[in-house]
Amino acid sequence: MSVKPRVWQIVLVLAVLPAAAQSAIKRLDGSTISQTEIDATVVRLMQAAEVTGAGIAIFNDGKIAYLRAYGFRDKENNLPLTPDSVMTAASFSKVAFAYLAMELVEAGKLDLDKPVYQYFPKPLPEYPTYKDLAADPRYKRITTRMLLSHTSGFPNFRWINDDKELNINFDPGSRYAYSGEGIELLQFVVEAITNQPLQELMQVQVFQPLGMTRTSMVWEDRFESDYANGYDEYGRSIGPERRPKADAAGSMQTTPRDFAQFMLAVMNGKGLQPKTRELMLSPQIQILAKHQFPTMENIATDENKAIHLSYGLGWGLYWTPYGKAFFKEGHDVGWRNYTVCFDKPKTGILIMTNSANGEGMFKELLETLLRNPYTPIEWEGYTPYDKLPPHPPLKIHKQITVDPKLLERYVGRYGTPPDLILAIRREGDHLSVQENDEPKQELFGETDRDFFAKGNDDAYTFEVDGQGRVTSMTLHADGRDIPLRRID
Repeated sequence: MSVKPRVWQIVLVLAVLPAAAQSAIKRLDGSTISQTEIDATVVRLMQAAEVTGAGIAIFNDGKIAYLRAYGFRDKENNLPLTPDSVMTAASFSKVAFAYLAMELVEAGKLDLDKPVYQYFPKPLPEYPTYKDLAADPRYKRITTRMLLSHTSGFPNFRWINDDKELNINFDPGSRYAYSGEGIELLQFVVEAITNQPLQELMQVQVFQPLGMTRTSMVWEDRFESDYANGYDEYGRSIGPERRPKADAAGSMQTTPRDFAQFMLAVMNGKGLQPKTRELMLSPQIQILAKHQFPTMENIATDENKAIHLSYGLGWGLYWTPYGKAFFKEGHDVGWRNYTVCFDKPKTGILIMTNSANGEGMFKELLETLLRNPYTPIEWEGYTPYDKLPPHPPLKIHKQITVDPKLLERYVGRYGTPPDLILAIRREGDHLSVQENDEPKQELFGETDRDFFAKGNDDAYTFEVDGQGRVTSMTLHADGRDIPLRRID
């Protein structure tokens, strides 16, 4: 059965908008919806879907007609989410980076069709991160256009593969398969040709010009005054993502207000010439797969042919009686985001949530607030909250006290560097684990070798050889047992 959170009290924070924006909000079909109706819809869906906090912006005529935040940024301390609360953008990062890339294309610094390996002084596989490509010459065919349109053939991330190595799954350019690896390769290219780190480039070229004053590719101390925790399916806090390293595929921290400003820039073409903007939002590849994830599933369907589902340069695209729509998702542990805008009427919506349950209310929000029934919901994988099975019951762990000498033996790094590294540290009478730049999690002993996290369902078993040496660790997550060798 589902574990229900304590009684919900949905708080609402109103953004200060011009007086003209306080009237009814226009929808795609010409009808209007009042702010009271919007509030009632959002609050009802948050309660039904068990969503902790949500920021909503609605765009009319290329302007922000509505911007409000609901629920909590910190449920435990009853702190309300605000339009200026810093939230994890997840893959919204990719479209902000695509904007930078298109600026570089416009400036003649980046060629969409030049093989990206040619931007480097030595062969791409000679760089440690890309050594896995040495035996596959198809890497020489990968271009910026392919990386932005997710047609490189890379997996979403290499750690999905059983061997944790980067590979090319199909001829580059031949079909769509969403890939964070592709975006990260383009980040490597961009930093090489500009000789500047991504964090600095994004601040100077994108965030500052567009007035995104509380946005960054890395965590900043100034965010501490108003930030949101992420929450899992059971309403357990995961905390914020304090990433120290810029990652074009997903490290951006932003606010509902700031990202609404970014969407206005895309709608209105701020910062890009009209032809560059049109190129960015033009189809590069038709999408014929039934589902976006898993990326290599590739089951063909005709279900999305009517809307001409396609991918542009950084953006998903589809066509309706209201014209072309461009969209982007954001999905990370404890964070679910979505935005879509219709190009001709400049009408759209932005949804940002700090809950793993957020996607359960997307379909009804889009259909009620925007009158948009055209979203490829099944392809997106957005199962409505009332169609989801109950959450499986949480496993009950019995915590024990582990000998401090044993705890010390487990301290070290495990994984497959440089891509996946789990750092185990001693924290007094227990351990902690940190995956790459992700937030640290506390681990508690269930046996002398088995440890569990209280904030999620992950568990860890340390493997010991005949001489008593700790040689590896097994991560038990999502129904899988993942062996991780000890690095040091």
